[in-house]
Amino acid sequence: MTEEIQQYEPVIGLEIHARLKSKTKMFCACSNDTWKAEPNEHTCPVCMGFPGSLPTINKQAVYLGRKMGIALGCEVKKFSKFDRKSYFYPDLPAGFQTSQFDEPVCEHGKVQVVVEGEAKTFRINRLHLENDAGKSTHSENASLLDWNRSGSPLAEMVTEADFRSPKDVSSFLKEIQRILRFFDISDADMEKGMMRCDVNVSIRPVGQEKFGTKVEMKNMNSFRNIEKALEFEITRQTALCNAGKKDEIVQETRGFNADTGKTFSQRTKEEAMDYRYFPEPDLPPLTITDEEIEEIRKEITELPSQKILRYLDAGIGIAEADALVGDKHLNEVLEYVTEKTGDLKRTSNWILGAVSKYLNDNIEYSLADFNADNLVILIQLIQNNKISNKVANQIFEEVISENKNPELIIEEKGLAQESDTGAIEALCAEVLAEKADLVEAYKSGKDKLFGAFVGQVMKKSKGKANPQMVNEVLKKLLQQ
Repeated sequence: MTEEIQQYEPVIGLEIHARLKSKTKMFCACSNDTWKAEPNEHTCPVCMGFPGSLPTINKQAVYLGRKMGIALGCEVKKFSKFDRKSYFYPDLPAGFQTSQFDEPVCEHGKVQVVVEGEAKTFRINRLHLENDAGKSTHSENASLLDWNRSGSPLAEMVTEADFRSPKDVSSFLKEIQRILRFFDISDADMEKGMMRCDVNVSIRPVGQEKFGTKVEMKNMNSFRNIEKALEFEITRQTALCNAGKKDEIVQETRGFNADTGKTFSQRTKEEAMDYRYFPEPDLPPLTITDEEIEEIRKEITELPSQKILRYLDAGIGIAEADALVGDKHLNEVLEYVTEKTGDLKRTSNWILGAVSKYLNDNIEYSLADFNADNLVILIQLIQNNKISNKVANQIFEEVISENKNPELIIEEKGLAQESDTGAIEALCAEVLAEKADLVEAYKSGKDKLFGAFVGQVMKKSKGKANPQMVNEVLKKLLQQ
């Protein structure tokens, strides 16, 4: 990066929509599980905006919205209300969106995120509830409308413009996705549109407080694409400023072409749209007590970023720590087994190694069916020198695929580790006698031959000799 480019810094803010994990839609009784449904299968007069139809508030969706706000460190408003946000959109059937304007359900939050090993905090301006629009599918001769998604419950989170790099943004979005999944607030699958992100980016000279001209990129659907789009857009805007063409940066909405890695202009925004908000006359305001807020707060335990920092303190690398919180079920197994064995490092090695490999090789297998107590037993057998790591790895596939107690497998196959001192001394003496020439070479300074002696003893014992005892006995015999 040149000195000229370094004099500018990006200023980035986000708007994130999360589809809440309630059984029904925001204001009607239609199913919210519409991913594999036939077009327009889950619809009714309310979510299709028929005149005279009356909405009712989904209590579960409101609860999930507040739970999300608490997880994001927000203040839960004791009073909030719904408003009509008026604008025309082809798949917005009522001609307005039921959202929240001046009295959102939550506001003023902050989220700690681990960015490349460093803890950073980003502020949340507000979080409000609303209903989703439908989906348009365009072809050369027609536009088709699917109302299944219309009326689905959304929580929209608006951040402050606190982000200064694409990596800040992608790390933050990953943390939001983890929070939503860990606490069963949303499935947050970006590819399925269950978590969508609008990105606002501008640049300004380093040290300047005033924001530059903002460019918006809407409905980004992957962490990698968001990073790539921001990298291109920051470079584009910086190059224009360096070339004296600052005025060519206009307030607009730009798309991103993943094949070319470039953004492109879609439409300009000369001024903010007037949505003509007014209070929703068909819905009562939302109220909540301090006691009810505290009950929800009790459900928010250790956040994913806090887990990562704890893992880093235990000596786990940043990439490994990040992977350990990447999947809710995997992390639950990790935490459960660690609590029982008292060994986070060893347990994490098993989770990222044998467990993850089995899951990758058997994509139809659900970790929810795995009996984590079997992994506890397996690790404790290693800790107590009952079996070696080699034997543990040999039997693991049978343990996980058949949910079988490792102790039974070891007994059936006669794989218990040999820890009898006399037996191990006999094996070691036998190997050293057979390799007398190598013993002489070892004693003359070729220390690397020690590993060969260990290997021969383990071979004779068919892998059952306690490796630690083998090492100790061999060293003692070679010193005589």
